[in-house]
Amino acid sequence: MMSENSKQINIKIEQELIAVYPEYREKLQHSHNRKLLDLDLCSHGVLSEADLIKVYSRVTNLSICEEDEFKTPEPISGIPVDFLIFWGCLPAEMEGSNLTMLISDPYGMGRINYIFKKLYGYTIVFQLARRSFIDRMIHAVYMDNLNTEDDIGMNIGDIDSEEALMSMASEAKIVRLVNEMFSRAIEMDASDIHVEPDEKKLSIRFRIDGKLYETMTPPFALYPAIASRIKLVGGLNIAERRLPQDGRTDLQIGRSLIDIRISTIPTMNGESIVLRILRKDMIAFSLKNIGMGDEIREKFEKLIHLPHGIILVVGPTGSGKSTTLYSVISQLNNVEKKIITIEDPVEYRTDGIQQIQVNSKIGLDFASGLRHIVRQDPDVILVGEIRDKETAEIAIHAALTGHLVFSTLHTNDAPGAVSRLLDMGIENFLVSSSLVAVLSQRLVRKLCQACGGSGDSPDDANKKCKICHGRGFKGRVGIFELMIIDDKIRELINTDSDAGTIAEAAVAAGMKPLMIDGMNKVKQGITTENEVAGIAVNATV
Repeated sequence: MMSENSKQINIKIEQELIAVYPEYREKLQHSHNRKLLDLDLCSHGVLSEADLIKVYSRVTNLSICEEDEFKTPEPISGIPVDFLIFWGCLPAEMEGSNLTMLISDPYGMGRINYIFKKLYGYTIVFQLARRSFIDRMIHAVYMDNLNTEDDIGMNIGDIDSEEALMSMASEAKIVRLVNEMFSRAIEMDASDIHVEPDEKKLSIRFRIDGKLYETMTPPFALYPAIASRIKLVGGLNIAERRLPQDGRTDLQIGRSLIDIRISTIPTMNGESIVLRILRKDMIAFSLKNIGMGDEIREKFEKLIHLPHGIILVVGPTGSGKSTTLYSVISQLNNVEKKIITIEDPVEYRTDGIQQIQVNSKIGLDFASGLRHIVRQDPDVILVGEIRDKETAEIAIHAALTGHLVFSTLHTNDAPGAVSRLLDMGIENFLVSSSLVAVLSQRLVRKLCQACGGSGDSPDDANKKCKICHGRGFKGRVGIFELMIIDDKIRELINTDSDAGTIAEAAVAAGMKPLMIDGMNKVKQGITTENEVAGIAVNATV
């Protein structure tokens, strides 16, 4: 018989969840299992697990486990693992006869308390944690001890049956573990997930603000199932392990809609899997948002409204070039302009813009796509990257015939873009007559505004800052240099002057190098000298 207190808790939880999801009341009438129904809200993206336990916490006044500070407990002998998995609970910390018990929901508190009191003599102190976190800890604490040496040495190459892989990938614990991986990546603002098998270890690392951090180390024996689950989600061939594969999928994680790009390559210990995360719910493309200062932005905004010419955005991979170009396109996007892009891949789909995905398998590369784009009477063309002479020549001719063209190059600085085009075999006069400006950029980590970069909690110096997870940095911002092609620089281009000479002329004409823009952001308290020095060391100074 349910106690009156339990009934009140259930009613309050119901009211909270109905406020978020009105259909919850109707679903409850057709379900006798509140726990499964609540988790169903998470699996369908209505709530994240973190949101759900916050609801539980408000209703029950139970505290929520600090996952970043959680210390893996020692296993308690005699406790059936099946019991922990069924009830979604984990013994966390023992102090005398008091046992702190992590639970993923409050529905089973009475039964758990009765059993542990009756059989083990413990007084239970309950604390809430996400179900996926508890599942992962159960595996780490209890399941590892059940693995034999043969289990630990198993790899995906030992399993030939596609049906066996499919079955493993569909197990509830594997689904929860992979969902947990995505959820944590979203919560930590990771841009990439790296799943890397070693000889006897599985490491899952997140790239956060440009740096890799080892975040999860599931049991190695679960690697075949995890790899298969990721492939299944991404529409890849789960039985193919000898060749690289690429795929993509859209996922709803909590309230976040994310686009996942998946890449696998075979290694000596299994497949290395990298998942690129694109947050569709956090897109707000703006030249102000990317950190472009007022002086550069005012000049750049005038340039992007010119009727024709080429504007290049340059920098190494991962320097934010695509974000800058999307910010430009978003600003130019209106019913009076025809804008066509050709990209590899199309990272963000934008209403009002015609976007083409490169597909080399059928001969649709940048050059061939661009050749057809110019026949579509566009006002603005965005070419994802100029990779070869043919693409560069078509882009230049498009600029010379009345189109405004944006593209990217991989060079260290703005003056280096000229040398790169000439090295491709483009004639000097074509470069000087079509090139309007070159924007060079890098990304530097921003100091966490909550802790001021210390990594300590503003409320308690003995705890890590919850906003930046103790790293002292949160998010990244661009540093820029803008080289405008004036008559002097055109003359230097036509006379085969080197990049150094062009850089000197650009600085004399008012270009502020990357290092200067970076140091200005240091003075503003946005970043640090070490960040700027590490990023801009090879750029123009």
